[in-house]
Amino acid sequence: MRPHIAAIYAFARSADDFADEGERTDYERLCLLDDWQRRLRELSQGRPSAQADDDGDMIFSALSHTIDSFELPIGLFEDLLSAFRQDVTVYRYNTWEELLDYCRRSANPIGRLVLRIAGCWHVDSERSSDCVCSGLQIANFLQDFARDWERGHLYIPVEIYSTYGAREQDLGQPYLVSEWREAVSDLVGRTRKLLYQGRSVCDYVQGPLKYEVRATWLGGARILDRLEWTGYDPVVRRPAISAVDYFPLLWQMLTWQSTYR
Repeated sequence: MRPHIAAIYAFARSADDFADEGERTDYERLCLLDDWQRRLRELSQGRPSAQADDDGDMIFSALSHTIDSFELPIGLFEDLLSAFRQDVTVYRYNTWEELLDYCRRSANPIGRLVLRIAGCWHVDSERSSDCVCSGLQIANFLQDFARDWERGHLYIPVEIYSTYGAREQDLGQPYLVSEWREAVSDLVGRTRKLLYQGRSVCDYVQGPLKYEVRATWLGGARILDRLEWTGYDPVVRRPAISAVDYFPLLWQMLTWQSTYR
């Protein structure tokens, strides 16, 4: 199973780096993503890449084997590329629904692909996985709030932060003003709800993978806890898992309850 997960990760990690790493221009980033899209289209049509041997060829060779082995939908990979392309061109989100749509394409496909490879894909597990993956994506946005702002990105939707009177001109300071902390608190609450709505995905997977899924879920929930404990200010202190979390999270992972109270 792991080689197949690695193939998907290599595809997604490379494309994600095209979108937001390095000193490339937006045009160069989009060209690289277009090339990834071309290679994916050729793979779906059973045509070999015309490129010379390179890392991309190795990635797509492994990906082709994985897609064929599990009959994975090409559309899920296309969704990922559309989200990475959006990273290059979109810097703001007006509504919660717009942010969720981005998550639907940037995060949810990974969960769906893992479920298919693990052999536990069905309507209920997919629905739960979507909630968790979206929740984890937004938790990551909150975690990297300061870094994203430096790059010009803001992932708290306008309709949320404007409710609390928060203004973009108040960002860029070494702390968040109260209006922005309220907006972060709102998003933490919505994100926590997503995680708990999808918690049952941890019970659908079996074998060693179930412990990894539990740990991932618990890690996302702990990031939200850290935001709450620090007053909803990810600028003053970036919320992150630390050594002191290891044993509590390990205990929760091993004593996992299928129903949560």
